[in-house]
Amino acid sequence: MDWIKRNLYFLIGSLVALALMGFAGWYLYSKWQLNNEILGKLDEQYAKLKDFNGMNPHPGSGKIDNIKVAKDQQQELRAYMQKSRQYFQRCPPIPVSESGKLTSQDFSSALSRTIDQMLHEATKSSVTLPPKDTKGQTYSFSFAAQRESLAYAPGSLDPLSVQLGEIQAICTVLFQAKINALDNLRRERVSEDDLRGPQTDYLPDKSVTNDLAVLSPYEITFRCFSQELAAVLAGFASSPYGLVVKTINVEMAPATATATEQAAVPSTQPGPAYIPPQRAAAAPASAEAAFAARYGLSPRAAPRPPPYQQPYVQPAAAASSAANRGGLPLALDEKQLKVTLMLNVVKLKPASLK
Repeated sequence: MDWIKRNLYFLIGSLVALALMGFAGWYLYSKWQLNNEILGKLDEQYAKLKDFNGMNPHPGSGKIDNIKVAKDQQQELRAYMQKSRQYFQRCPPIPVSESGKLTSQDFSSALSRTIDQMLHEATKSSVTLPPKDTKGQTYSFSFAAQRESLAYAPGSLDPLSVQLGEIQAICTVLFQAKINALDNLRRERVSEDDLRGPQTDYLPDKSVTNDLAVLSPYEITFRCFSQELAAVLAGFASSPYGLVVKTINVEMAPATATATEQAAVPSTQPGPAYIPPQRAAAAPASAEAAFAARYGLSPRAAPRPPPYQQPYVQPAAAASSAANRGGLPLALDEKQLKVTLMLNVVKLKPASLK
């Protein structure tokens, strides 16, 4: 103890020095370990650089700089995307609220007005729509659940207004093409109210979102001829909105009741001419001559009556050709088509081109 008292400062200094040496050793070890990690990463990056230099095509050296070329192509791609944006405009939602907050009353009145407008356009274009439902309601264009309600599920007004605008844009193309009949139109469910609607109004598919856009699915079933189908596809292709045809299925349309009734009605045109058989010759003068003529017993008998001739019936083909004589021959007898078309409405994201 006396030695400690006499050398107290020396002892304290030695302990401090020892602690500093331990801390210095730990610091040196940690930095040495960090140096090894950095060295390993550097070797890994060097190996990647060596692999890149050995690739074909080469990243570039001297006057050839493929990295710069890739960056320039990326800028060209972005410029093309910006230019093509005008062909993928968003369909205006119905209605567009001036205050920015959509109410149930605004959507209800806009829905009734839009459905009436589409019904009028269908009538004007001679497009047959599905018949009235069991409640006597006209076709609702997949909005039967919302058409009978004045209050809607929370958070459903905005997606419903977007779908109403998209369906109006789709029906405008169909009516302008003057299709014969619109059989059905299906959309995805975006509201709890859709669970109470007819199952034929909805699709099991959902919207798909990627880095560039949102793809909303629709299914359309209609009847038309090939000329109207071409007009429908051309209308979707030239639309300023992003209406992209995904799949199309074309089959022969079933015969309608009107066509069956018309086929069952007998023709009022005069039938083929009937030529009666020639009557038998006049009766023989005597009973003996009649007997001989009947059984052919005597060659000297009275002349036998001419054989029975079948009635002559004019062939239908000959009658038809005679009726159409002077007209153009039938070159094409086109049948009505039933078309089922899957459609995606492409809605670009605002930040997709940044």
